[in-house]
Amino acid sequence: MKMAYTYLEFEKPISDLENKIESLRDKKDNDESVHQEISSLSDRIENLTKEIYEGLSIWQKVQVARHPHRPHFSDYIENIFTDFDELHGDRLFGDDQAIIGGLAKFKGNPVVIIGHEKGKSTEDKISRNFGMSQPEGYRKASRLMKLAEDFSLPIITFIDTPGAYPGIESEERGMSEAIAKNLSIMSGLKAPIIVIITGEGGSGGALAIGVGDHISMLQYSIYSVASPEACASIVWRDNSKAQEAAEAMKLDAKNLLDFGLIDNIIDEPLGGAHRDAKKASLLIAQEIDDNLKRLREIEIDELIENRYQKIMSYGSIQK
Repeated sequence: MKMAYTYLEFEKPISDLENKIESLRDKKDNDESVHQEISSLSDRIENLTKEIYEGLSIWQKVQVARHPHRPHFSDYIENIFTDFDELHGDRLFGDDQAIIGGLAKFKGNPVVIIGHEKGKSTEDKISRNFGMSQPEGYRKASRLMKLAEDFSLPIITFIDTPGAYPGIESEERGMSEAIAKNLSIMSGLKAPIIVIITGEGGSGGALAIGVGDHISMLQYSIYSVASPEACASIVWRDNSKAQEAAEAMKLDAKNLLDFGLIDNIIDEPLGGAHRDAKKASLLIAQEIDDNLKRLREIEIDELIENRYQKIMSYGSIQK
């Protein structure tokens, strides 16, 4: 049974046209005139989708980044990598399922991949805590990063989380220490690191696997110190002002590229990655391929120095 597609509020004009096509396809008298009308409507949908998505506000980009059908890390593993061997556990407490990691091959070459997984079915989302990792998830990630360093393997991380899990048990098990430790490890890790932000890049939960030599964002992904709702609650004591907060935070890819906080924007298929996961995966794979080739040519000491300079440039003021 085909899963019903979820349209965002601003996509209603597209929804109306696509529903009209479906009703035409259901007609028994499916003659040439019907085919022509369907073709005409399809062209209108393509043009309308392009028009709408070229003019998205920052708040609308937030909605696209959170789209229920947006591809997850598990989709990218399936479409980009081969021979994936998932590795579990942090060797200290347990295995956090909000972060997936392990060994894989990219175009025949071994790599270590790590990423947030929000889950798909209701049961899966609950087991993965909606992509919000506990401390053991980040400690698992750091274990895999050290493994990559030991075997001189490049690391590719995929970020898609509202943030680290803020529950009491996370604090009891040292969430702040786990995130800080990862920032320290990644800053000096003797291995190339590529970071891809595919959906939500929320707070320290994103930063904990977000230090890299090349950082890219999908066109409609977001990356920020806090969610718009959290920012609105802090600043105005009113989370209903999330839209206003999103605009003020400038958390979309275009603004972050202008600020120098990321290195590149990966274009998404027409209408967003959720409309064509395979094409989105091909675009991400090309980004990875281009930058792996480049980073492999840099001596490791120079790579780490470049990474240090990148980190130190954040927040700098040009006179």
